Amino acid sequence: MSKPVLGIILGVILGVFDGLTAWFTPEVRDALAGIVMGSSFKGLLAGLIIGFYSRKVSDMTKGLIFGGIIGLALATLVAAMPGENGEHYWIEIMIPGTIVGIILGWATQKYGRPSIAR
Repeated sequence: MSKPVLGIILGVILGVFDGLTAWFTPEVRDALAGIVMGSSFKGLLAGLIIGFYSRKVSDMTKGLIFGGIIGLALATLVAAMPGENGEHYWIEIMIPGTIVGIILGWATQKYGRPSIAR
């Protein structure tokens, strides 16, 4: 499976689990379905970006760092949006998002099919 396709599929799956971590924040449990859908889209986008990067750069360390940066950046954009009560959930959003990015960077480097040299 190509690295971008692997990134997209795994990104969506990990995005679901990322969104489900919102259950641990009681104030937002009512919005869990929307959070899971949003996190799935965020995972899809992260997987696409990280997959294309991994296709160009075949280095595990760089893949992990890039994945972490992309995961953190996308999570920061989401965390910057206040909740219904006006609060921000920086840590609750950014830690799982960064972990998802690191996992995507690792998986696309390790299990994605290398690009064919032309």
